[in-house]
Amino acid sequence: MPQLFRRRSSGLAEAAPEAETPAGETTQGQAAAQTGPAGEGVGAQVPPKRPKGYTPSKKELGVVTPKRPSPHVRRPGATPVPRSRKQMTKEERRELREQRRARRREITEGMRQGDPRYLPARDQGPERALTRDVVDSRRNVGSWFFAGALVVLFLSSTALPGLVLLGNLMFLLLMVTLTVDSVLLCRKIKRLVRQRHPNSDVKLGSLYLYAVMRAVTFRRMRIPLPRKKIGDPV
Repeated sequence: MPQLFRRRSSGLAEAAPEAETPAGETTQGQAAAQTGPAGEGVGAQVPPKRPKGYTPSKKELGVVTPKRPSPHVRRPGATPVPRSRKQMTKEERRELREQRRARRREITEGMRQGDPRYLPARDQGPERALTRDVVDSRRNVGSWFFAGALVVLFLSSTALPGLVLLGNLMFLLLMVTLTVDSVLLCRKIKRLVRQRHPNSDVKLGSLYLYAVMRAVTFRRMRIPLPRKKIGDPV
């Protein structure tokens, strides 16, 4: 029993390990940090000892993480988000209507003048422009088709057998002349397209239909407007 409570000798007490601070550093290390390696005064900072493989954070490196822009904040130069008509004032709605009207007038005038920027797909292409010039440079029976059809309809609606017979004969004559004129028009278009656009991949059937539909339209109602006068060379 006396051996269990024996005092430690003075030599062992001096060789005891140094007490650790709450931060995990010895009192001797704190003194060295205060004095520094060359005996500097208190305040010299010594980087803390980190374990192997430690990666410093961006805060320790002085790098600021960029913030993601908020979707509710409009950036400079960005397109404003369109609002509904209910959220607009009377002045804004009036201005919007004026802009739309001006845009429609611009598109309509561009189509009438044959501007490629405003032409629909059915009117675009050099082959279709050539087809329009061919139709506009000649007199077409199709231009009188609707007027003749109205006369035939009027004659056919009467109770007189003679007028009904006359209306039927006029309609037959109108259809025959329209067919012959359309065939001649298509042959001319085929010849000119093969001469001027030999490598064209546009189907001739679509050009024929395009030419006939333009031919049966009144000259003043054609869009784009005719560039050629009747009798002008193509």
